[in-house]
Amino acid sequence: MKAAFLFPGQGAQYIGMGKELYDHFELVRQVFDKADAILNENFVNLIFNGTEEDIRKTENTQPGILMVSTAISELLMSKGIVPVMTAGLSLGEYSALVAAGAMSYEDALPLVRKRGQFMNQAVPAGKGTMAAVLGLAAEQLIVCCERAAAYGTVGIANYNCPGQLVLSGEVPAVEKASELAKEAGAKRVVPLPVSGPFHSSLLKPAGESLAAELKKIPIRDPGIPVITNVEAQPAKDAGTIKKLLIDQVSHSVRWEDSVRYMLSRGIDTFIEVGPGKTLTGFMKKIDKTAAACHVEDMASLEAVLTGLGEQR
Repeated sequence: MKAAFLFPGQGAQYIGMGKELYDHFELVRQVFDKADAILNENFVNLIFNGTEEDIRKTENTQPGILMVSTAISELLMSKGIVPVMTAGLSLGEYSALVAAGAMSYEDALPLVRKRGQFMNQAVPAGKGTMAAVLGLAAEQLIVCCERAAAYGTVGIANYNCPGQLVLSGEVPAVEKASELAKEAGAKRVVPLPVSGPFHSSLLKPAGESLAAELKKIPIRDPGIPVITNVEAQPAKDAGTIKKLLIDQVSHSVRWEDSVRYMLSRGIDTFIEVGPGKTLTGFMKKIDKTAAACHVEDMASLEAVLTGLGEQR
């Protein structure tokens, strides 16, 4: 078995995520409780008992998902399930870097909180938006974006899997590109309930602010390959990681290409580590033959430990 850990991004969050595992495992409790000390607030209680409005705030969502993903990653490794590669969707790339030893949890947690704040500050509220486009080829959607450029900035933010792409940019341009995508044969176009045009060129100011923060923290060469969103290739050293994290907020997420790279290197088991099953769903559309599973609670943990135990 050659396993990769996949880490989810913003949108996977929900109230109470990770609580079952927190209640059952001391190791998980330690990772969660450390977040309270790092952020200097009662953060775990907010994740377990806060409101939907609380958990949807980007400055809570990003560290919350990273906290849950890191705790589950450490739990799996303590059980003998150790990845040979990692990757994360957008925010999830930070969880992947922590798992690979390139960034400490103590540094990553406040950093992603600031990242969320920078992303929200980069574009005035209401100016940007995103939309998922289902059932249209990337080449066709690129043409739609080019035609919609007269209405403002718009581009493809996410190449998630065959048949699922995401538009991002200024509201009039995204709306026009969405309309053109339907005319070009898209099965559905779904506006996304997001606070900004993530992974578009409009977010470059956020990258500049993030660059200043990244100068303050140590980044190490990863102990195992981390496949990056921007290049869909392994980040070979600390300098490359810093540059790509800066670029990531305003560049497309090449998720399908990242998964295909891992498949080409012999990865046969993909474990989604953290809240939700979004990446497992993408995986089934990219390659149905690869084993794909997720861990977020006791039932999914037991299923994975049983299933992978039989493989080893």
